[in-house]
Formats: sequence, structure tokens, C-alpha cells
Amino acid sequence: MAVSVPSDRRFRRAHVRPARRRSLAAARWRLAARVAALAVAVAGAGWYGTHVMATARVLAIDAIEITGNRHLPDGEVMALLAGLEGQHILLTDLEPWRRRLMGSPWVEQASLRRVLPSTVEVVISERTPMALGRIDGELYLVDRDGRVIDAYGPAYGQFDLPIVDGVADGVGPDGPAVDPARAALAARLLAALEERRDLLPLVSQIDVSDARDAVVLLRRDPALLHLGDRRFAERLQAWLDLSEALRLRVPEIEYADLRFEDRVYVRPARGPAARTVRAVQ
Repeated sequence: MAVSVPSDRRFRRAHVRPARRRSLAAARWRLAARVAALAVAVAGAGWYGTHVMATARVLAIDAIEITGNRHLPDGEVMALLAGLEGQHILLTDLEPWRRRLMGSPWVEQASLRRVLPSTVEVVISERTPMALGRIDGELYLVDRDGRVIDAYGPAYGQFDLPIVDGVADGVGPDGPAVDPARAALAARLLAALEERRDLLPLVSQIDVSDARDAVVLLRRDPALLHLGDRRFAERLQAWLDLSEALRLRVPEIEYADLRFEDRVYVRPARGPAARTVRAVQ
């Protein structure tokens, strides 16, 4: 029997099977691409880990250079920075370490700077002692702001400073209990005298027990000078200008009150009837 064959053979093309072969090939390519990408990622991670470990050793802090400290020993600075060495120089936050340094009474300002590959430079600005605070019979270095720096001892024998009484009531567990108002009075007086380099060496002792009246004792002059709470240098200069003339009238003076604008009151040190003498400037 004869079989008829359609003239149009497009309907007999096996278009399904080639499509399956293309789909399978594409899937295989996608799988291969994923495997290759994973291999690259694993290799990259391994290289990065090795690189980080190598650079971590190179960039570990192994040197700390300290400048600016004259009285604070290097050993104390290093003690405050204990633990900084060995840290990664790029990843370590230096601000907490700077705050540690600022906790030292000697340190007024501090800065830390990275120097690649493995050095940290520390620059310190120290407080300047301006007086010796006498508290409970002990002496302490005091700066221009009236703050206690350190206990005075043989290591600080190079300081020839006036003694300040009354800046604190006593010494507690955390150190001298400085009175803010009296410390502020001492600070203003010291700042005024610092501007008058001719007057500062003349001052032997200062008493700020009264926060409204600084009392000064000069070297080789037994008279107590009440300077009040302002115009310290002017009033001290007025005493120097007048003291010789005043002593012609009152040879031995216990104290002089210079808190008034146009006169000085003096009290004789001895005599059967000690009295206050007014001396016009």
C-alpha cells in the first residue's frame, strides 16, 4: 500500500530534541561558571587572609616615640600606653589612648600620630608649676590654674616657687581636696604675677584661705600684704613704692591692707597700744 508523504516537512522536524540539548548545555555552562566563581572566591579569600596576616605583622605598632615631656618620665608615659604596642597601626583608634595620657596631672595637652609602617609619635605639653601648695603640712606642685600636679619631693628640687596656703582643706583618698573658689583666686594671682617677672621672684608665700582676699608675704619683708581679689600686681607695686615711707612712721608692721583705692591701712607689729594707721598713697 502506498503511503502519502506530506509535501511540507516542517511539521516533522525534530525541534524538541535540539532544544533539550541546548538547555542541558546551558545548564552545564552555568554550573561550571558557578564552580569557577566559587573557586575564585575561595582562592581570593585565601590570598586576602594571607595578605592580611602578612601586613598585620608589618603594620603592628612596635615603636612609641615620646617628645615634649620634661618632668613626666618616659616610663610613666609608657605605663599609661601599656597595650598599644602590637596593635594594628591603621585599625587602632588612638583617641582612647590620648585620653589616657590626659588623665595624668602633668599632661596639659597630648597628641598621637601614626608614622608608617609601625611607629606612633606622642607629643606632650606639660603643665607648668607656679607654686607649692601647702596642704596638711605637705607640699604639692600647683599649676597656674590652681590645680595640683604632684607631691613635691627631691625630684623637683629645681623649682624655686612661692608657697600657697589655703588652696585645699585636706588630703582625701583621691588626693588633695582643692576648694574651687580659693584655687581660682590663687590662679588669678599667679597669672598676674607671671606677667610681672620683676614681682614674682619677690613673693615668698601666698595665703588664699579667704577666697576674697589673697595675702602675700614677700622675701625679706615680714609684713602680711592683703591684696584682695583683683589688681594684684598694681597693689603689690603700690606697697613697694610706699613701704619705705610707711616704715618711717611705723618701723615694724604686722600687716598692710591694700584693698582700698586711695589709701593703705597698716597695723603695727608691736607697741603697748597697737592700732591701725592710715597712710595716704
